[in-house]
Amino acid sequence: MSPSKQLSSSSATTVSGRSKKKGRNVSPGKGCASSVSPPSLVKTIGTKSFVARESSSSSTAPSHAGLPPSPPTEPLLVGDRADVTWRDNSRKVAAEIIERRPFRRRLSSPDKKRSKGSKPTNIHSSSIDLDDGSFAPDEVDYYVHYIGYDRRLDEWVPLSRIDLSTLSTLFARHAAAEAAAAAAIADADVPATSNTQLSSPGVYAKTRALKHSRRDKRRKSHDTSKRDTGHHPPASDANDEALAALEREHEEITKVKNIGSILMGEYEVETWYFSPFPDDYCNVDRLYVCEFCLKYMKRKETYRRHKAVCTARCPPGTEIYREGNVSVFEVDGRMQRIYCQNLCLLAKLFLDHKTLYYDVDPFWFYIVAEKDDRGCHVVGYFSKEKHSAEDYNLACILTFPQHQRSGYGKFIISLSYEISKRENKAGSPEKPLSDLGKISYRSYWTHIMLHLFAEKKKRASLTIQEISTITAIRTEDIISTLQSLNMIRCWKGQHAVIVEESLIDNYLKKNKRVRLCKSEYLTWQPPASL
Repeated sequence: MSPSKQLSSSSATTVSGRSKKKGRNVSPGKGCASSVSPPSLVKTIGTKSFVARESSSSSTAPSHAGLPPSPPTEPLLVGDRADVTWRDNSRKVAAEIIERRPFRRRLSSPDKKRSKGSKPTNIHSSSIDLDDGSFAPDEVDYYVHYIGYDRRLDEWVPLSRIDLSTLSTLFARHAAAEAAAAAAIADADVPATSNTQLSSPGVYAKTRALKHSRRDKRRKSHDTSKRDTGHHPPASDANDEALAALEREHEEITKVKNIGSILMGEYEVETWYFSPFPDDYCNVDRLYVCEFCLKYMKRKETYRRHKAVCTARCPPGTEIYREGNVSVFEVDGRMQRIYCQNLCLLAKLFLDHKTLYYDVDPFWFYIVAEKDDRGCHVVGYFSKEKHSAEDYNLACILTFPQHQRSGYGKFIISLSYEISKRENKAGSPEKPLSDLGKISYRSYWTHIMLHLFAEKKKRASLTIQEISTITAIRTEDIISTLQSLNMIRCWKGQHAVIVEESLIDNYLKKNKRVRLCKSEYLTWQPPASL
């Protein structure tokens, strides 16, 4: 399995995180505010998710016209929904609570010294019960997911940012669903059977069931099906179910970010997703990363001492490309295992579906860096398998958020195809692509083909196979791109490629400046065995 089975949503054309350089915010992408930093982000607390109870907010309390909602007397629960004030206070967005933690977690930063003999409070201990009556609602932080937004915008918020007048408890939603079901049965004149539960105990039973983990549910379901029917689903169905189960388990494990931000060189970058760093480096507000050797630390003083003695100034590989201040280094995952593992762990902070982090031996890593008088600063990278049975030319791609919107995404994609040209074979990224990965690659393929059509005067004699030979793009990717441009049509009973001059002219008039890898600056040559 490759370091990533899907392309990242963090390619150069898609940004929704934020980074700060010398106290100045770097503008985020669509859907993300940039003026106010979010609170720190840490890992999930235990496995307890829901205890059925009535909410004391206005959604369930008796209505009193003109009066504000009564403040809750107990912490809100996982599954409750309400409008939450956006980071820059510009608007309110509907959100769902997916985890909780004691408010005092903010006081236990690794850079703060504890009194002699005192022991740190482990807020992730299963012995901490936020519903035992010892925690007031405002003594709990809530990890919220903004409904309709990407998971990378999830964050911890205090109670003060939650609009309690819009609170919708999980208990109330289940009760409403059962009431709607009861009304539907009554309208259809269908008699209720002994299995139909419409009373509050039925609702309570359902909400109690939410406390069980998904793994327990799957195990119970599997055991029941074998005991009751003895039916074994086809292998393909079983594989699909197993894949879906793994996906659900992955989402459950990674639903809460375990690192708030990373300090990398001159930039402090807010993270987007969970990454499986060793336990000692998880659940911190900030992780310090050496931008040259990629060693990570959790204490500022350790980071300062490391910078004073670190001698690395560029990635530990062979420089294969240099154009101005941009260099590319080829790094062998087997020879530089620690460096590549650190790179994968950092990349996972900005990639949602990266699934492999430590088995880096079968991969080449191509590190793009900007060079100045202090050294080579990592901008992004892509990895590829050393021996790919499907001839994939790219496994994982990432441009770090602080360097996005600079054209490096298409530069990295074009670099992978330039290497494929040197290998005399067509290549393609690993499938399936993410939605944003499709957009990035489709944009690159469109740019390359329309410029190729504009340069070739005898387009009528240009076949799809010839396009593949010239560009190193696989024929299936070429066909899908032409279809998206409505260039493949049925003519005289056969499918033909129709190139419209107006389409090419309109595209060229936009005069988009695209940063691509230039073949004359690439010194890479395939090994003799190829």
